Amino acid sequence: MKKAIYFLMIIFGITSLKAQKSSDLKPRILISTDIGGTDPDDNQSMIHLLMYADKFNIEGLVSSPSFGNGSKDEILKMIGLYEKDLPKLKKHSSGFPTPKYLRSVSKQGLRGNAPYEGYSKPTEGSEWIIKSARKKSAQPLWVLVWGGLEDVAQALHDAPDIQNKIKIYWIGGPNKKWSANSYSYIAKNFPDLWFIEANSTYYAFFSKNDDPKILKSTEYYDQYIKGYGAMGKDFKNYYKGEIKMGDSPTLFYLMHGNANDPTEESWGGSFEKINRSAQVIVDGAKGSSEEIAFCSLIEFHFKGPVLKENPVSTPFHMETMHKKDVQKWAGSYLGDGNYALKYVPKGAEVLTYKFVSEIPELNGHEGKLNIVNLWPGKENPTDIPLGNTWFSDQSDPKLYEGKFQGGKTISKWKNDILLDWAKRWEWLK
Repeated sequence: MKKAIYFLMIIFGITSLKAQKSSDLKPRILISTDIGGTDPDDNQSMIHLLMYADKFNIEGLVSSPSFGNGSKDEILKMIGLYEKDLPKLKKHSSGFPTPKYLRSVSKQGLRGNAPYEGYSKPTEGSEWIIKSARKKSAQPLWVLVWGGLEDVAQALHDAPDIQNKIKIYWIGGPNKKWSANSYSYIAKNFPDLWFIEANSTYYAFFSKNDDPKILKSTEYYDQYIKGYGAMGKDFKNYYKGEIKMGDSPTLFYLMHGNANDPTEESWGGSFEKINRSAQVIVDGAKGSSEEIAFCSLIEFHFKGPVLKENPVSTPFHMETMHKKDVQKWAGSYLGDGNYALKYVPKGAEVLTYKFVSEIPELNGHEGKLNIVNLWPGKENPTDIPLGNTWFSDQSDPKLYEGKFQGGKTISKWKNDILLDWAKRWEWLK
């Protein structure tokens, strides 16, 4: 009898240990988001995160809007909705964090772009990234970046020791366009980071697909969300309920698949190693006739008058068109009569640009650049060399989803992802 009891105690102890390890193995994550800015897909992704909050150890929610008017207040608003639905969620799973805790780890990061150097001053958000990364843990801190890299770059600048304690999955593309300076700083100074740079794969999750077997983003709300909880009611406010959630692949990646190997299949896409980040140096006065890969870092350089001191205001800017809107990109004075501007085109296009300045040598230059749909494209002598743990979109033409490089590595999982989420919406009936 004693032997039987002893045996049961051993089994119970092993089971408890396994349960404890399972709990400990919940990924440690910190979200950097531009929620509340011009693109409401972050609100959709935040709802998705909160509905799966029992699956993660959420260590930070940082507002980092490189473009638009995003703020921590928008994060707090979403937590308020979660608080209303939490009693129903807790009936189906344990481990959901309290709203009080989530509010305590919500921080405000930099509003706007970093300067040419790629960093500026510490923020509440960048300091929280450092604090979270330095926690003693056998696991890395997954920094999931839904917007700009400004606060990540600032944290790395202020605390280089954290580079071996974090793993980054960044939704690039348009975010890279707005965050060119910070991206450049990180790639040049921390090439050995563990970094997934998704510039196009994620598009295929919400892009239009004619396959009748794949759930339609336009129909999902009415079928699975409508009428379910405070978060379900709010979801209709973003794209009229049409599923976009372009940042959620960072979460999908940790939910299903081997997160330690980006080259394997996962819900969040499959990626390949890249050993260089495409960078092209262009003479601003002459332009360039060569084809340039989308998402390349383009540095326009000018020679001009030597200034006695750095100008307080921007000495020149570049103008480009986005649909019917004129977008302006600030240039910088580097000293000794050198001027420069960094820009990243987010997709294939014929980029038309014009420089405007009160300095005659810089003013009035205009041109066109032919941007092609393959990243990182052909090698350039000015490319930024990267280490062995930098990954990006699959370049195999067979894996394109329409025009989206690597897209098929995520579109194939769309039904699994959305049907799994549908079960959780049922919890909120």
